[in-house]
Amino acid sequence: MSSSSSMLFKQRVSLFAVAAIFAAASVGAQSTVSPNESSSSSFQLAANDGLNLGIHPAMAVEGAGGVRPAGNWRQYAASNFAFEAGGGFNGPIGNDTSTGGGGPFITWGGNFTVGGGLHLSKRISLLAEYQFIDDKLPGNLIAQVGTQGGNAHIWSLTLDPVIDLFPKHANSVYVTGGGGFYRKLTSFTEPVEGVVCTYYCGIVVENQTVFHFSSNQGGASLGLGFTRQLRGFSGEGKAKLFAEARYLFVNTPSINSTNGTGTTGLIPITLGVRF
Repeated sequence: MSSSSSMLFKQRVSLFAVAAIFAAASVGAQSTVSPNESSSSSFQLAANDGLNLGIHPAMAVEGAGGVRPAGNWRQYAASNFAFEAGGGFNGPIGNDTSTGGGGPFITWGGNFTVGGGLHLSKRISLLAEYQFIDDKLPGNLIAQVGTQGGNAHIWSLTLDPVIDLFPKHANSVYVTGGGGFYRKLTSFTEPVEGVVCTYYCGIVVENQTVFHFSSNQGGASLGLGFTRQLRGFSGEGKAKLFAEARYLFVNTPSINSTNGTGTTGLIPITLGVRF
């Protein structure tokens, strides 16, 4: 073979080898999945698994240990935070009447309630509630003590689940109740004259506590309520108006030796708004 023919053969072989290398590289690039595509596929798989397990897609991503919550607990709490505020009145049950006929030891009044917690699901919420109850004392009890007025104040901090029976409806019914810490303060008052000065000074009459007693104890409540969803401009509002009635039992000590029950029973009626 001549020198020129040998040189031409070598050039053709070299061109063929280079073409083969480029073809192999092209096939390898097409078969390689980018990290973003792999991550997207993994997330979609985890989301599908989460739906099969009853987990919201936003709460599931694929990790080394399987499906785990996305983000952190602060993000979950913020997106599922529950809040309520309301007020109303209380009616006495009369189960605190003494065996000697000296009761009841509490009568009508008002209440204020505020609470916050989490929506655990569309049906179940868990709220920590603060309630303040301001009730009057019956006239016969005030007369026995020898004063001209009196009141009973009850503060409470309780943990109360709320179960929505029809969560997909605009109008729904729910069951609630719970228990916790209650403090009751019973005060007897007398009107006292005093001088108050603003732009000018004048004599006013104010009730001043002359005698009181208090107790700390446990209590519980159970009730039924009605909600009406406020849909807002978008038709998907979270706010709901609620009206509820509860039976409230507070294990207060006996007011005197003839009061065998030593309890306080009320029915608070509350109207308000819940998110």
